[in-house]
Amino acid sequence: MNILFVSQDPVPISCVRDALEQEGILSFIFDGNISIMEGSIAAFNKRVMVVDDELDAAREIYLSILENYK
Repeated sequence: MNILFVSQDPVPISCVRDALEQEGILSFIFDGNISIMEGSIAAFNKRVMVVDDELDAAREIYLSILENYK
């Protein structure tokens, strides 16, 4: 498992995960429940993780979304 990116913002997390899913790349959210334990505040980063073999393809998708998100 490798970190693709880290964010507190649920919008880019959702966008990237949806794009990855469309390409058949599984992604996982680490630390997603910590904000629930701390009162549902968005002060904690969530890590979007992918398996090692799919990291390069996932990075390409992430970077293309990042360019369009600006």
